[in-house]
This record gives sequence, C-alpha cells and structure tokens, in this order.
Amino acid sequence: MKIPTVALVGSPNVGKSTIFNRLIGRKISIIEDIPGITRDRIYGVYNKNGYKFNLIDTGGIDVSKELFNNEIKIQAEIAIEEADVVVFVVDGKYGLTSNDFKVRDILYKSNKKVIVAINKMDNKKHIDNIYDFYELGFDYYIPISGEHGTGFKELLDEITNGFPKDIEDEYSDILKFCLIGRPNVGKSSLVNALLNEERVIVSNEAGTTRDSIDTKFKYEKKDYIAIDTAGMRKKGKIFENVEKYSVLRAMKSIERSDVCVIVINAEEGIIEHDKHIASYALEAGKPMVFVVNKWDTVEDKNDIKTFTKKMRAEFQFLDYIPIVFLSAKTKKRLHTLMPEIIKVYENSKRKIKTSLLNNVISDAYALNIAPSYKGRRLKIYFCAQSGITPPKFTLNVNDKGLVHFSYERYLENKIRENFDFEGTPIILQFKNKGEDK
Repeated sequence: MKIPTVALVGSPNVGKSTIFNRLIGRKISIIEDIPGITRDRIYGVYNKNGYKFNLIDTGGIDVSKELFNNEIKIQAEIAIEEADVVVFVVDGKYGLTSNDFKVRDILYKSNKKVIVAINKMDNKKHIDNIYDFYELGFDYYIPISGEHGTGFKELLDEITNGFPKDIEDEYSDILKFCLIGRPNVGKSSLVNALLNEERVIVSNEAGTTRDSIDTKFKYEKKDYIAIDTAGMRKKGKIFENVEKYSVLRAMKSIERSDVCVIVINAEEGIIEHDKHIASYALEAGKPMVFVVNKWDTVEDKNDIKTFTKKMRAEFQFLDYIPIVFLSAKTKKRLHTLMPEIIKVYENSKRKIKTSLLNNVISDAYALNIAPSYKGRRLKIYFCAQSGITPPKFTLNVNDKGLVHFSYERYLENKIRENFDFEGTPIILQFKNKGEDK
C-alpha cells in the first residue's frame, strides 16, 4: 500500500521549517560540522500513532517583484504534484499578504485537499486574525504554534483523516537497495544491466509506484528488490532536469531502502550535487556503496587508484564506503556490485559483544586521553551497543558536554579499526551517568 504524501507550502518566514521539524522529530544528526554539505532537510517521514506519511518542506514562494522566483515556484509545484494533502502555512501574527493570495491561486488549480495552518498563534491577541484567513476560500483552518507545539493534535487529525492506518511493507524481509544520483548518471541502465546478468533471475512481479520502479529478482537463489528512481508521473517530464526534483525522488527511495547505491558518472567526474545526494543517505543512516559508472569511457582503465584518491578527497566524510568501478553499458566489472551491497547490509546489522566493545573503548581512552576543558576532563564509564541499522553505541560519561567533535570522531575510528563496519554509518550517543535518555 502506498504511503501518503503531505506538502508544506507558503510564503517565506511563515515557520514551515519549524513545523516540519516538530512533525518529523529531530533525529540525532550524524553529519555534524562537515563543510560543503547542506543541512536543510526538505523531506522526511512521519511515523507515529499508527500513521505514516511522507512530508515535504518547500522553499518560501516570494512574489514581491511581481515575478515568481522560478526555481522556488517549480519546487513548490513539484511538491504539490506529489502530495495527497497540502498544508498551506500562513502567518497569524501579520495577517494575509499578497504572497498568500498568489500561493492560493496555485493551490486552487491543484484540486488537492488544502489545510490552512495559521501559525504563530501563541498570543491571545492574535486570535481574532483567524477570521481574516477565511477570505482564502478553503475548507479547513487550524490555528497552531510551531514554536510551542499548540494545535498540532488538531492539525494531525485533519492531515490523517482518511489516511490508511498501520501500513505494512509487503517486502519487509527482503533486502531492498535503491540507486540514487544525478539525472543521466546511468541509474536505469545499471538496473537493466544487473537484471540481465547471468546469475540473476527476474520475476514478473515488478510493481510500479508513482515515484519509483521496484523490481524483484533472484541473485544466488535469494530474493532482492532494486528500486530505480526513474519512475515518472504524467507531468513528470516537465521536471526531468530540475535538480530539486532529483533530490526529492532520491529521498523517497532512500527512506524505503536498506542500502543506497550512489551512482557517479566517470565521464563527468564528481560534482557538488553528488555530495548532497550522498549526505541525504548518510543522514537517513543507510549503508552505502559508491558506483563509478561509465568506466568504459575512461581511457586509462588502470586509473582506478587515481580516481579512488579523488573520491576519498571529495567524500572525506564517507571514507568507509566501498567504491565499485563498472560499466553498465559493457557490463565490465558488474559482478562486483551485488557482493558489496550484501556486505554493507550485513555490516549495518552487526552486533558487538559488550565486553569486546568496552575493551576497545578503554584502550582507545588510555592511548589518547580526552583533552581537558575549563579544568574538567571527559570520563567514559561504560559502553554498550543500543541499536542496529545503523549500529548505535551508547557511552555512559561524566558529562556529555565535554565531548568534542574531534574526540567523537577518534572513538568512531577506533571502533571501525576493530570491527567491520565498512559501508555503514555508526552513531555514538553520549549519556550522563544516571540519565535515562
């Protein structure tokens, strides 16, 4: 069954991102202080109280110069096109603006269910402003405060009204991997090449969702599902080359996958957008494999060493991800991909015995004692694994405020040196002694 999609739209500075963060819940970030990587999350999944839906946050539509900012307009239209329900966020403090009427006109044409969320209603003196918004002509109006969380129960009740409950993934026990990357890097060709490989048996159960194509196949007598993000809808062609749309489709596929295969074009080399796409897979906590496709176009086939060096320099924050060089077109080295996908998935489920883990952490601490800060020094009392996919480790300490980013990275590297976590992010969580969370 398809997971519904909800889009947040509205003018700039009406509080969409605050509402987005409150609905999704802040995740423990595993990409801190990484230069050149966007911190904006425009896509997430709400999964509480039996309801599950995709949530899209759009850029603020600003028509102050009487002309739409084209990219923002397209981004909003894409989100509306994808959505089952649109939450139109307006500013209850300042009342209606000319921007709001322009956004309303776009929404009228969409024929989607629209809920007007009147934000910043944390002051009783603004309550009377609610009635001004009825002029927009929609059916549902809910006063909320993104800052304080008031009105969110009513908002969620209206969003989920008519949504299916307890959606089950029919393929929950099968390894699903998605191919993500910029347009024209060869994702679809790679899926086709994989499915035509001698050891792969494709069944006739290919199901098409509205934003991706899932293909079930057998490899070495086991079932797998390849998710190709090339599936387009009726109006999709318009947005084929819009960068934001490729990211949006990638994010949807990432959430549903067990492993992300990040496809790079060997002909063009690495560009900034490749890093953004990889960072979304990292933030979702998914194991990854890099594929350098179109390797047949590289003149010196022995240049793998040089290209690997380039990859490691550009993706310093993902130095533990394996790199596969292949050509979907000629099928050269194609056989190297599936073993890597399987390996990184197994690594993401790896469990480490508490005694072994504590030995590694105490040795690491003895070898490189944490630096002191204002006369105080971090002490680590105990460490235990607290989760898998991705592996998560909780360290009991005297004061988590004393954990420096570089020391956290040092501990992570020590864990990686001792246990095989190739291809998967790992999360370190620090907890003050006696603290519940």
